[in-house]
Amino acid sequence: MNFQGVLPILPTPFTERGAVDDRGLRRLIDFELEVGVHGVSILGFMGEAHKLAATERKLVVSAVVDQLGGAIPTWVGVRSYGSAGAIEQAREAQELGANAVFVAPIGVQNDQVLFDFYAAVAEAVDIPVIIHDFPESFGTTLSAELVARMAIQIPGVDYIKLEEPPVLSKLSKILSFAPNKIGVFGGLGGMYFLEELGRGSSGIMTGFAFPEVLVGVYNAFRDGDVDLAASLFDRYVPLIRYEFQPKIGLAYRKFVYHSRGIIGSRYIRPPGQLIDPFTERELTATVERTGLSLKIEGVQTVSPL
Repeated sequence: MNFQGVLPILPTPFTERGAVDDRGLRRLIDFELEVGVHGVSILGFMGEAHKLAATERKLVVSAVVDQLGGAIPTWVGVRSYGSAGAIEQAREAQELGANAVFVAPIGVQNDQVLFDFYAAVAEAVDIPVIIHDFPESFGTTLSAELVARMAIQIPGVDYIKLEEPPVLSKLSKILSFAPNKIGVFGGLGGMYFLEELGRGSSGIMTGFAFPEVLVGVYNAFRDGDVDLAASLFDRYVPLIRYEFQPKIGLAYRKFVYHSRGIIGSRYIRPPGQLIDPFTERELTATVERTGLSLKIEGVQTVSPL
C-alpha cells in the first residue's frame, strides 16, 4: 500500500467518569471523514494508549475500523518493553482490521538490537510496520543510517514517523540513504509540515485539532500549488505553534475537539492535566486570530493569507 497524506493522531474520548466513550469515538471518526483526511492513527501518546487496559485497546481499534468501514486506512500504535508484547499488539491490530502499525522502539541503545526488534515485529504481521522515531519520549535514538538499513533489509518496514529534531536534515538523509525504499511522515504538531513536504515527505501524523488546515496544505502542495500551500501554512502556523506545547498539548486538543462539539468530554486519565480558564481564553483568542472558531460545529473552511 502506498500511504500518503494527512493521518491525524486521534485522542481517545472518555466519558466524564473516565470510561472509553464509544459514541464520542465514532463521532470523531465521522468528523475526520468529513474533513477528508487520508487515514487515521490511533493509540499513540495522544490516544493515551499507555493508560488503557488491553480490553479497551481492542474496543478502540474495533470501533474505529468499524466506523471507517474501509473508507480510509487505520494505523494503530504499538509500544512494549520487548518484542513479545509488541508482536502481540501488532497481531491484534491486524486481526481487528488495521492497515498498519506504528511501532515505538524498545529502550535499548544498540543498533543491532533495535534492528532485530523491528525485524521480529515485521515478520510477525502482514501489514506495514511504521517506525516511530521520537527519542524525546522513548529515550532511544535511531540514526538515519539505521533507519535506512531497516527500510532496505526488513520487508514490511516501509515508513517512519520522524520526530527527532532537526527533522528536516534527518528526513533528507533518510531519503538519500534509502531512495524509493521508505516513506517519511512528519509529526511534532505540524511545526515543519510545509518544509517536510518540500523535502519529499509522504505526509503527516500529528494531533493538531483543526485537521482541515493540514488537509488544505497537503492537497494544495500535492496539486502543485506550492504558493497556496505556503500561504495556508503561514496563516495558521500561530495556532500550530501554540497548540504544540510539551506535556499539555493533549489538554489543548481535547478542549478544542470538545468545544467544537465533536467529543463529549475533555476528560484526561491521570496522570494528566486540564487547562485553566486563563489558558482557555488564550487558546480561544489564538484560534480566532487565525480566522477559525470554537463555536462552529463541523468542518470549517480554511483560506490563505
